[in-house]
Amino acid sequence: MNTDKIKEILTPQKLETLFPAQRSDDFFEAFYGDAQDSHFDIKLQLGKIEENRITLEFHLIQRPGKCLACNMTYGLPHVLARHPVINIEGLVNDIAAIASLDPSSLKWTLENTSEKSSDLHVVPLIITTN
Repeated sequence: MNTDKIKEILTPQKLETLFPAQRSDDFFEAFYGDAQDSHFDIKLQLGKIEENRITLEFHLIQRPGKCLACNMTYGLPHVLARHPVINIEGLVNDIAAIASLDPSSLKWTLENTSEKSSDLHVVPLIITTN
């Protein structure tokens, strides 16, 4: 895996294209029935890139006037992993395509939610190559 190439490809703009803000709204629309009921937005960010590992981060960003409570976000990795609107398998395949990686050689996992601040929690998405 060419780490320099992947850093050049996975820009904030490209990650916004791969995981647009609308997907966060669509997820909460499906989950709550109304996206406005959500207490946070979900944004995809680049964590770090290593020899055989890409770390992306789902940033859970508190909405104005709402509370980002741990009890709302700690179980989220299990939900995100299997929710069709989030579609992590499709996201990983899209990343493989733009980075010229073989999707069959990639494995992904979501790690536990970590609290970075009272208004930001992070769910790491780890993509590894064989």
